[in-house]
Amino acid sequence: MPHSTLLDIPQSQQEHMLRQLRQSRYGYLLALHILLLCAAGRSPTEIAAFLFCSRSSVYRIVKAYRTHSLAFDFDDDGSVRPPVRTSLLSPSLKRSLLALLNAPPKAFGWCRTIWSCATLAAQLKINRGIEVSDDTMRRWLAQLGWVWKRAKLSAKDDDPRRLEKLARIRRIFEHLSVRQVLLFADELDIHLLPKVGYQWMEEGRQLEVMTPGSNEKNYLAGALDLLSGQIVHSIWYRKTSGLFIDLLKVIDQTYASCEYDEIFVVVGNYSIHKARVVESWLAQHQRIQLVYLPTYCPRANPIERAFGDVHAKCTRNHKRKRLWNLVGDVKEHFRVNGPWKYKLSEIYYESGVTEMVEQMSAEESLKPAA
Repeated sequence: MPHSTLLDIPQSQQEHMLRQLRQSRYGYLLALHILLLCAAGRSPTEIAAFLFCSRSSVYRIVKAYRTHSLAFDFDDDGSVRPPVRTSLLSPSLKRSLLALLNAPPKAFGWCRTIWSCATLAAQLKINRGIEVSDDTMRRWLAQLGWVWKRAKLSAKDDDPRRLEKLARIRRIFEHLSVRQVLLFADELDIHLLPKVGYQWMEEGRQLEVMTPGSNEKNYLAGALDLLSGQIVHSIWYRKTSGLFIDLLKVIDQTYASCEYDEIFVVVGNYSIHKARVVESWLAQHQRIQLVYLPTYCPRANPIERAFGDVHAKCTRNHKRKRLWNLVGDVKEHFRVNGPWKYKLSEIYYESGVTEMVEQMSAEESLKPAA
């Protein structure tokens, strides 16, 4: 057997070994090793090469030793008194960190609305006297299952007739006949100004999305057939009752009277859905009935998910310079993609809504007897 101790270790393996080594000597072990080698007369260059660290680390630790500012101390008998290790997230630290995360920074005197790794580390030092780096805090947040992502807007969803409205929609859906159809309608703004969002980019390079000289808009009104997943739509230059009536006309033509006796169109409480001209048009087309959603309850409208798909595929980070090109992309999206077979949201199956549905069914069954 050869007596040489030289090893041919693959570079990837060496890098992994080095990461493990640096994690295991976190805190004061590296400092002890550096101080002992300095006492043995080794130069900073030799020490850095032996310990796989930087020369600046050697100088920093020697300076801290001379100024008595090391993270650890020595007892009178010369034994080392190690510091509290903070590389591991203990149960006690988890509770402290979660308490911070679940409270706004302003509650602790910070002039900001959201926590950053730096402010969390600073507040933890104030509360617990433990000093950690931003990188350590970032690792701790990952261990807790917390991620950095965008928040989403939410509505009040406090309509006093919420249960009744949701129950009516669910009951219509569950009792549809072959000559009835249920559609969910809403409007979508199409801006020439790109909707900026996340996408894959090369590290160190940020994609630039050019803005138009002045923003232009079109408006789309769409209706989703929950059973087939198909969407009919209309596009206008203004978001008025005329846009909604145009959609109703498209619905009336798409679902011919020879096949469908009743068309239920579920809409929000936007003013254009309740305009007098809309009521007048509906009076002349009585097979189309509007069913209203609870106020401030976008989760109850599945077409919102389909509109999110429009943004993901057409408007987010787009590079169109003309509005008509962008509108063409949206039309093509509806033509070639889909169907959008979404289910009713879980809010339609809450216990209160289920009780209301049963109550409506019981009242309906008593009508013939009366």
